Amino acid sequence: MENFDSSIIEPIEMRMVKPSPFEVRHKIDKKGSEFRSLVKSISEHGLLQPILVRPVAHGFEIVAGYRRFEACRSLRWRHIQSKIRELSDKQTYEIQLTENIQRKSFTPLEEAEAFKKYVDDFGWGGVSELASKIEKSEEYVSHRIQLLKLPSDAKKQLMQNMISVSQSLELLGVPSDEQAEMTRRIYDEKLTVKQIRSIKKAKVSKKDVLETKKEQSHKITKKTKLGLKMALTRIDSVANEAHTISDPKIRSEVVTYMMDLRYKLHELLDETIHFERVTLKKNFKL
Repeated sequence: MENFDSSIIEPIEMRMVKPSPFEVRHKIDKKGSEFRSLVKSISEHGLLQPILVRPVAHGFEIVAGYRRFEACRSLRWRHIQSKIRELSDKQTYEIQLTENIQRKSFTPLEEAEAFKKYVDDFGWGGVSELASKIEKSEEYVSHRIQLLKLPSDAKKQLMQNMISVSQSLELLGVPSDEQAEMTRRIYDEKLTVKQIRSIKKAKVSKKDVLETKKEQSHKITKKTKLGLKMALTRIDSVANEAHTISDPKIRSEVVTYMMDLRYKLHELLDETIHFERVTLKKNFKL
């Protein structure tokens, strides 16, 4: 981003302004109370904050302020006060993502779609960069993208707030032929994340992961954590090559696969940390 603001503020003809192809959320309920309240406020007090646009061929594209633009258009304004600034596609998308996240206008699945598009379009390193831009952890971004892998029933329940994001993520570790039943149980039995994990573990063959000596157990878990972290680093390094694939469809499939691997490694890392902090302490009381 630029270190200084070189923007120009001036009124622009409404007909010269168009939505950005990178706009992450164009859906506006023009009959909703929120939008009608915005229209009323602008009608009474004017546009208190100019929209942000960038110059393109034959006009300008909206970077931020799409709702304000639509409100002014509904009032049949001919001109709209605009802040004009030169911005790249990447900068445009980052601003739009940040604005929507700050306004909390995204649903979890809308966030997932927006994050996935960012990674597809701007590279694997975008996970770290995007996390920094929106002040979230890399795990937050990765986990949101994984929500796109949920079965349709689970997505529907998530959209209707019948199950939470945390509960939804736990479904990803359930065999596909058991996900529908687990989704039903989560809602009907109001299962917590801890209960879901217990059910998942009960379905898996038990393995004796504890050694007879405390030192050996801690050594193994520490090595496991280190190995998983190294694997994450290596996957990130290899995954950058996926963005050299010219075919968009194949590139998206490969990136999706790599994201899936990344999520699974994070899940394994979480389980290892949990094992070290809880299970070992419980089994090796002094």
